Amino acid sequence: MKDNQINMNNTQSKGKQYLTSLSLVIFGIGIGVGGIYAINFPQLITENIKNLTQSQPANAQSELALAPPTDSGNFVTDVVNKVGPAVVRINASRTVKTEDPSISNDPFFGSQIPEIPNSQIQRGTGSGFIVSNDGKILTNAHVVDGADQVTVTLKDGRTLIGKVLGEDRVTDVAVIKIEADNLPTIKMGNSDKLQVGEWAIAIGNPLGLDNTVTTGIISATGRLSSQVGVGDKRVEFLQTDAAINPGNSGGPLLNSLGEVIGMNTAIIKDAQGIGFAIPINKAQQISQQLISTGKAEHPYLGIQMVGITPEIKQELQQTKGLTIQADTGILIMNVAPNSPADQAGLKPGDVLQEIDQKPLKDPGTVQQAVEKTSIGQTLPLQVERDGQSLTLEVKVGVLPAN
Repeated sequence: MKDNQINMNNTQSKGKQYLTSLSLVIFGIGIGVGGIYAINFPQLITENIKNLTQSQPANAQSELALAPPTDSGNFVTDVVNKVGPAVVRINASRTVKTEDPSISNDPFFGSQIPEIPNSQIQRGTGSGFIVSNDGKILTNAHVVDGADQVTVTLKDGRTLIGKVLGEDRVTDVAVIKIEADNLPTIKMGNSDKLQVGEWAIAIGNPLGLDNTVTTGIISATGRLSSQVGVGDKRVEFLQTDAAINPGNSGGPLLNSLGEVIGMNTAIIKDAQGIGFAIPINKAQQISQQLISTGKAEHPYLGIQMVGITPEIKQELQQTKGLTIQADTGILIMNVAPNSPADQAGLKPGDVLQEIDQKPLKDPGTVQQAVEKTSIGQTLPLQVERDGQSLTLEVKVGVLPAN
C-alpha cells in the first residue's frame, strides 16, 4: 500500500513537470518572439513566469512593453507598419554669404582671380513625424534653422513644400506645416513614465537612407544637457542605444506599442551605441506654444554659475582675490544686468544653497528647478554671502531671445 502511494506521488510529480514544460512551450509560441528572448535573454523567462504568478496592476505599462501582442509575429514589424507612413524626410536649404579670399585684393593676380560668388547654398536632410492629419509635423529646430526653403517627402512618394510655424533653439524643437489632408499620424506616449530597459525603436532617414529602422532600449532618462555636451539646451534627454546617425534628427523614438516617446536629436562624436532624444512630453509642450504663437518662452533668472570644488575656490582666490568659505553649493560667477537675479539683489560671489527649500547638487539642478517654474512666479533662494546666510526672493522672468 505504501509503495502504491509512493508511485502515485511520483506520477503526480511527473505530471506536474510535464504540464509546466508544456506551459513554457505554449508561452514561448504565444509571444511570437519568445525564441529570441530565450536565446539572448534567458533571465527574462524566469521573470515572465514570476510575473504570471503575481497580480499585475491595471496600468502595467512596463509589462506590456516587454511583450506586446503582435499581428506579424514580430512587434517591431507591427510598429513599423503602423507608424512608418507618418515618418517623413525633411530637406532644407539655406543661403550662406561667402567672403572673398585675401588674395582678391592682391594686384599680383590681377584679372586672373576667379570670380567668387557672394553666397552659396547649403543643404541638409533630417527627419520628422506627422502629429495632425492636416499636416503639422514635429522635427528638430537645427534641421530647419535659417532655411530659405523646406520640403517634406512622404513615404508614399509625394514631396510638398513645408512652412516653418516656429522653432525653439533652446529645446531644439520646431513645427512644420504642409498643405495636405487625411494624413497618417503618430500616437503620443508618455515620456514621464519611461523606465530604463524598455524597448526603443527609431525610424528616420540617416545619411540619406530613407525609412531606416533601428532598435534598442532606453539606456537612461533625465540626462542633463551639460552631460550630453549641449549646455545651451534646456532638456533632460532620454538616452538610447538604438542607432542614431546624422539624418535621424527630428525623427521619432517609439516604444513597443508604436507610441512616440521622444524626438531623436543628438549623438556624441566618436561614441558608439549612445544616442539622445528629447522626451515627447517636453516636445509637445514646446510645439503647442510654437503652433499658438510662433515662439516658446522659458523661465529665466540671469546668472552664470559653477559648482564649488577645491580647485575652483583656489583659482578664484589666486585670480580674483575672492575667498569662498562654503564647501558645497553653486557659485554665482556673473549676474546679467537688469535680469530677475540682478533685481532680486544677487551678486557675483554669492553661493546658492537652496531653491524653494530644495538643496542643490550642481548647476544642472538649478536649471531643472528654474525650468519647472512658471514665468512670473516668485522663487525663494537660500544664499551664502561672506559666510552669512541670506534669503532672497526672485521673480522669474522670460529668457531673452538672444
